Amino acid sequence: MKTFALISIALGLPGAIAAPGGLNSDDITFAGVQRALPNAPDGYKPTSVSCPASRPTVRSAAKLSPNETSWLEGRRNKTLSAMKDFFGHVTVGDYDVAAYLDKHSGNSSNLPNIGIAVSGGGWRALMNGAGAVKAFDSRTSNSSTTGHLGGLLQSATYIAGLSGGSWLLGSIYINNFTTIDKLQTHSDGAVWQFGNSILEGPDTGGIQLLDSASYYKDLAEAVNAKEEAGFDTSLTDIWGRALSYQMFNSTGGGISYTWSSIADTPDFQDGNYPMPFVVADGRNPGELVVGSNSTVYEFNPWEFGTFDPTIYGFVPLEYLGSKFEGGLLPSNESCIRGFDSAGFVIGTSSTLFNQFLLQINTTSLPTFVKSVFNKILTGLDNSQNDIASYDPNPFYKYNEDSSPYAAQTLLDVVDGGEDGQNVPLHPLIQPERHVDVVFAVDSSADTDYYWPNGTSLVATYERSLNSSGIGNGTAFPAVPDQNTFINLGLSTRPSFFGCDSSNQTGPTPLIVYIPNAPYSYHSNISTFQLSTDDTERDNIILNGYEVATMANSTLDGNWTACVGCAILSRSFERTNTTLPDICTQCFDRYCWNGTVNSTTPNNYDPTYYLADSIASVNLPTILSTVIATSLATLVLI
Repeated sequence: MKTFALISIALGLPGAIAAPGGLNSDDITFAGVQRALPNAPDGYKPTSVSCPASRPTVRSAAKLSPNETSWLEGRRNKTLSAMKDFFGHVTVGDYDVAAYLDKHSGNSSNLPNIGIAVSGGGWRALMNGAGAVKAFDSRTSNSSTTGHLGGLLQSATYIAGLSGGSWLLGSIYINNFTTIDKLQTHSDGAVWQFGNSILEGPDTGGIQLLDSASYYKDLAEAVNAKEEAGFDTSLTDIWGRALSYQMFNSTGGGISYTWSSIADTPDFQDGNYPMPFVVADGRNPGELVVGSNSTVYEFNPWEFGTFDPTIYGFVPLEYLGSKFEGGLLPSNESCIRGFDSAGFVIGTSSTLFNQFLLQINTTSLPTFVKSVFNKILTGLDNSQNDIASYDPNPFYKYNEDSSPYAAQTLLDVVDGGEDGQNVPLHPLIQPERHVDVVFAVDSSADTDYYWPNGTSLVATYERSLNSSGIGNGTAFPAVPDQNTFINLGLSTRPSFFGCDSSNQTGPTPLIVYIPNAPYSYHSNISTFQLSTDDTERDNIILNGYEVATMANSTLDGNWTACVGCAILSRSFERTNTTLPDICTQCFDRYCWNGTVNSTTPNNYDPTYYLADSIASVNLPTILSTVIATSLATLVLI
């Protein structure tokens, strides 16, 4: 859609702007170390390049890619070492986990295979998810002490993010697998500065109206260059570029960074950290609403595609934008690079937030900026506001007998949570990946007060039951309805699903469900809250840490042991190892036992868990009062 030329006219820009693709000191290092690569050939503009000797093709999803298979050999060795460190401070009763891991180290398929999934939910999901990742990261201070879970991230093979969760992954991976501590620093130039609305743009120290005008000018230049190069553009292009300024620590919002560049970084190639997935949905041709049978796409460092039967194929991510036909790149077509802008990828996973751009008239931005965007919006059909346009469709004429997308010259991709699966479990339940346990961090706003109630797990479970269709042989543990989640307290604390693998319809991971809850802060800010200051940001991240660790195991002294049991459970089954007694106790406490209570609950609006727990501890009354009052004061800051 030729809409962005309007921006150029209004701002007095040349017809096509080629943003710089070269390296500078900001692009090369972050916190003093090499980071992801700004390897797009011409900034945001997809550009023709020489094809490799073996021209790129679309491959079948019948098995994992050769790249992933090869990478797993190195990564699984690294996770063994990390797990031994993890179980150095996470004890499972008196069971010698290190000896068990050593005993089976010769066969990595017998060892635990861990996945992490971080839900969508805007900045709330980014910050609550960041708290969990911070808790799982051994690089976080004190995270590898008794009662904490540091090292779980280093032990994981895979990590998936969707919408706000994809912003979190983008910040971590494009900034060189950095730590949450570094992303939330208070120093000048810190990445996560959310005090300014994304509609205003970053505060560069000047007059904000002028800063905003310059910001929109930069967005316009980048997206106009893509359009002038002949590619369809949408609001997602603006949205993704805007996100980049908040998520990537680089000049111009990291305009030259691509998602596929992750695969080129030495640390990732060496298997030093988990493989990241960004998840998005497909909108079926002719439909305006995404249904439960929609196609679920994944972006990994090498590929874009899906295991779903609607396409059942993957295209090399680096060459998105090339004109594939029937799975091949015709000899008269060029290879295109630079389409997979990192900002566009995480923007694709969060197209729901394109609606933010529709609120521009409520801001204090200059009139001429508003007028430009109003002209753009009048050129867009309302049904296209939440679309990311993948032009050309890489799966054009691919699997024509079975694919509803094969006749489409453009591929419409939308927010990964539009099908109800707001926790990105899809890549982690694929049988070929053999994931044993998934830590599902849910920051969804399912209730009136923006708390999760298991809706995402229900959606994934129901989709898996369609085994002859879109489910395509995937299995998922049984879960109860949303009312039961609330009535049985499954939304108030971590819960396990699929503990008994013999009672599953197929090979499923054990799901450790970690729902957002108010431990020390009401972290249930609106999905559409546009800004948050550093104090609120840090409080939500701290609360997320407490949710993942159950307040550093103060709410359950055996919580870390139970996490250890969840990690080891499927591995123990494969090796015919008897569960330690502590694991039996843990599963009795945390595994859903099939009980259902579907009566309509009262509005779910929980109080602070830590304040409640402190009141129940046998402390002198005056001390309990002082601590509870301090916590109440903290959450009001």
